Amino acid sequence: MKIYAISGLGADQRVFKHLTLDIELVTIDWITPHHNESIKEYSKRLSEVIDTSDEFYLIGVSFGGLIATEISKKLNPKKVILISSAQTKYELRPIYKWVGKSRISKLIPPSLFNPPRFLAKYIMGAKNVELFNAILDDTDFKFVKWALQEFTTWQNIKPSTKVLKINGTKDKLIPPKGTTRTKLIEGGEHFMIVDRADEISEIINFEFRNN
Repeated sequence: MKIYAISGLGADQRVFKHLTLDIELVTIDWITPHHNESIKEYSKRLSEVIDTSDEFYLIGVSFGGLIATEISKKLNPKKVILISSAQTKYELRPIYKWVGKSRISKLIPPSLFNPPRFLAKYIMGAKNVELFNAILDDTDFKFVKWALQEFTTWQNIKPSTKVLKINGTKDKLIPPKGTTRTKLIEGGEHFMIVDRADEISEIINFEFRNN
């Protein structure tokens, strides 16, 4: 049995390296979205690397949680773990919906999606600055532009009993909200997949051992 893991927006598999899990973790790399490709179509293409001949789990971080949710509607994971993420559009901040409706992100050049490091660090609440900066250095901001538009116009409204959310109480981007079963990390921020990896690992391992 394997856990397939999808990182957050602009991030990569390095965010998972501090987790200590009792089950094999397989990271799914981002692929380049097609022109005007929807999050549903993109998720379907991304899921082609998943071996469905055996039971599997999904982990999605931040925007990766939206992708994991979409994949779970097409495939049949045993469990879905969403970290610093949301399961339905109702769990996202109202301002994101306004940004999506305005379609303002489509008018902004990709280079402007690269904020000053001090601002990005504050928003994400990153404590591991070296890793955080390294990830930003490798970020494809054309991908970020596409993903932000899909993030702010996401339409999923159907929750699933297979989902467990792990949210930080001080997350500035996606604060805890909604009726989905949730475990809270006190003081956790949006980059807690790295900064609070031990606590998150403990929650995930307990979930897999007891379900």
